[in-house]
Amino acid sequence: MQKKQHTVLVVVVILGLAALVLGIVITAALALKGLPLGLSWQDKIGVIPIEGTITKSDVVVSQLVEFKKDRSVKAIILRVNSPGGGVAPSQEIYREIRKTKEKKKIVASMGSVAASGGYYIASAADRIVASPGTLTGSIGVLMEFVRLEELMEKIGIDIEVLKSGQFKDIGSPHRKLTEQDQEMIRTLIFDIQNQFVEAVAEGRNLSMDKVREIADGRIFSGSQSLELGLVDQLGNFQDAVDLAKSMAGMKGEVSLVYPKKARVSLWNLVAEGAIRSVYGALKDALGLRIAYRWERPLQ
Repeated sequence: MQKKQHTVLVVVVILGLAALVLGIVITAALALKGLPLGLSWQDKIGVIPIEGTITKSDVVVSQLVEFKKDRSVKAIILRVNSPGGGVAPSQEIYREIRKTKEKKKIVASMGSVAASGGYYIASAADRIVASPGTLTGSIGVLMEFVRLEELMEKIGIDIEVLKSGQFKDIGSPHRKLTEQDQEMIRTLIFDIQNQFVEAVAEGRNLSMDKVREIADGRIFSGSQSLELGLVDQLGNFQDAVDLAKSMAGMKGEVSLVYPKKARVSLWNLVAEGAIRSVYGALKDALGLRIAYRWERPLQ
């Protein structure tokens, strides 16, 4: 009897060890192939929010790269609610979207506003979904200068500048733009504007001439954009989810996955916000800025 119990115990131990070894092998194989280690019976759609003024690209670009590598994520939705922003950050995000959609379907879902740089980014996606009242378009370039020479004269401040070239202090707040300054800046703006037109034409499969006709900075509603070929269909975020599912060949329920948020302390959040506010105010007041941004009215 004891011998029989001993045999059963040995068999149980062997089966347990075999199951453990098999589990380790499967886990290692999944890790090597980049597959998720946890069990999930639903396909996943990665959702990347693009909110507010676009001032940098690193966060969105890293999120795109992460979802591109994750084999459990079958498609990506860009939830765009932005009036645009910096030229270079918008272009960097656009480029990464174009690279990512070679492997995964990408749908842009427009919120209240997806204008200028916000539209620039959305145009790189495979499909664009907008609400009928979404404000979009504003294909154009903006450069602003602040002039303080009269104020400085009134309060008795005089600045003398020594420079190595005629245009070295272009945009300085203490002098007016000369005709030569304005001509040089116009040339720069037209070049960057042409980059915008090319990007939209390529992303939306439209002719350059057609895009140029509407690339004067005007904004459109979602309904108008549909007629112009700037978006593919009208709908809300759930319609974008359904479209992404269909494009990726997914059936049944899906799980929406959002990027992980970095943990920050309350003190760091307040301190960083204060520093950015002061720095931003100084930069806006005195700096030379060129942007794909819609100057929306105050609300």
